[in-house]
This record gives sequence, structure tokens and C-alpha cells, in this order.
Amino acid sequence: MIETHPDPDSALCRVWSRLSASAGTKRWVAGIPRSLDGLIAMNEPPADLESSVRDRFAALACDPAAEKQFPVGPSSAKRLGYCADDIDALSTAATESFAGVGNPLALGNLRVGEIVLDLGCGAGMDSILAARRVGPSGKVIGVDMVEAMLAKARTNAEAEGVVNTEFRTGRADALPLPAGSVNVVITNGVFNLCADKPRVATEMFRVLRPGGRLQLADVLLEPHVTPEELEGKGAWSD
Repeated sequence: MIETHPDPDSALCRVWSRLSASAGTKRWVAGIPRSLDGLIAMNEPPADLESSVRDRFAALACDPAAEKQFPVGPSSAKRLGYCADDIDALSTAATESFAGVGNPLALGNLRVGEIVLDLGCGAGMDSILAARRVGPSGKVIGVDMVEAMLAKARTNAEAEGVVNTEFRTGRADALPLPAGSVNVVITNGVFNLCADKPRVATEMFRVLRPGGRLQLADVLLEPHVTPEELEGKGAWSD
């Protein structure tokens, strides 16, 4: 979890991020400059990254059973630490396209009345769970660039009787929200799929209110992984 400081010129912000993958859970604690100038650049992403991501997750929305390369669905959510009762209480449609890599909701308590951005909301599972935690006086805004996922998220929220959600088409590097408009940003396995990570991080901080929180679950590539091992991990969008 990243907690922003009321002073926008503060040199450092604190980071607690639980990074989860199917092999297990790691905790990463680090400090990053508030200006984001110190973010480490990753290898150059492929030119077709965005279209690959769109195609992959559109297919996951329409036919989740066809996904064979990474864990999806309710069983994956439970392995990643979601409460089994919460998952079992949701419809199959609300959980079958879940493709997260961790549980951002476990990184901090969402408070009644808060406004939450679910960045890369997919079919809406995290949005629905978050909406129930913030209550009728709060709201969850889901943003995704895959229209098939957004359509499924809207249908799922309506079917679950959740009325304090809104789903918008948008990109992580150009969020369709005004500055200082949300208390919390949650995101699950999305940041790693973004080509321009400093820009995406800047956008997340832009929409957060002073004192807001970023609860991020994602995959971390450790320094000991060799280029040869990396090639065997599959496509960037995997």
C-alpha cells in the first residue's frame, strides 16, 4: 500500500505492497521519490503490447474457461487470500473472469463513505467487494480499456444488487477522473501490463486526494531472473 502525504512536495512516500503470484506471496517494502523520478525502467515492452492485452482480456471476458496459461476464476481468488465466503456468495459470472495476482483489498481497510477507483476493474469482482465495504454513502469507479470486461462488470454489479458502482472506459495512463477525486486506488495485476509505468503512477497520484491510499497487487521480477528464464515466462501480456 502506498499512502500519499498531505504535502505534495514530500520527498518520500511509504510503500507497503504485497506482491502475489500463483507460486506464493512476497512482501516488498521500499521507499520511492514522491516525484516518481526514481522509478526503475523495465525492459522495453513490445510494440503490440496494448493490442495483446486487449485481445487477451476480451477473450477472458467471453470465454474464461479457455484461459490455460494463468490461473483465473474463484479458485484462484481463494488461493490469493480472498475470503472464501465472500467469493462463494458471488455469482459465477462475477468471479469466473477474475485474473488478479493478489488481493489489494487485504492491504488496507476501505472505510464507509470512501470513493474508490478500481483501476483495471475487469469483470468487476474487486469493485463489487469494495462497493459493499464502502457502503451506500461511498462509491467505486471501475476503469478498464476492454469493453467486453466493462459490459460484464456492469451486468455483474446489477445482478449482485450493487448500486454504488460506476464503470468507465479509460486508460491507466490517462484516467477519466478529475484530480483529487478518490480516497483509494486499488489495482490488481494491471500496473505490470502498462508500457509507461511512470506515467501511470503519476496518474494514480493525480486522482488521489491528499492522504489517499494506493493498494496495489502485482508481479515483481526479481534481479536473479536471467534473460533466458524470462523468455520462458511467455508473452508480456501473460
